[in-house]
Amino acid sequence: MALAAALPVSASASAPWGPNAATLRGAVTRIVDAELAGNGATACTILNPPLDVTLGGRTCAQRWDARIHSLLASPKATRGLRADLRAVATAPVTIDGEHASIALPAPLLNGHSRFYWTSDCWMLTR
Repeated sequence: MALAAALPVSASASAPWGPNAATLRGAVTRIVDAELAGNGATACTILNPPLDVTLGGRTCAQRWDARIHSLLASPKATRGLRADLRAVATAPVTIDGEHASIALPAPLLNGHSRFYWTSDCWMLTR
C-alpha cells in the first residue's frame, strides 16, 4: 500500500490527518513497502534530514538501495520486514507531541522505530 508521504494537518482534533497514530501507521507502511520492493528513493521520502542527504558522493536513494539490497539478501531480515508490515495496524504507538514511536517486531532503523512530525508528515529518525 502506498500512501502520500506528506499528509495535510487539519485544525480539527478528530481529523484523520496530522500527527496521530493513523498517519504514523501510513508512513510506517509506506517505508516498509518501499524496502520490500527494493525502492530506496521512496524510502528516502520518509527519512528525516540529515538522513536523506548525499554522503560521500552517494545520494540517499543510492545508499538506501544498497541497504535494502543487503536486507533483502537476508531471509531473516526479509521475514522481519514482512512481520513489521503485518504488525503495523495493531502495533502499540506512542506519540509525544512531534515525536512518535511504534513497537514493531523488527525495528526500522538502528534498533528503533522513531519518527518526527515535520513538514506535515512523519519522518523516520534516529
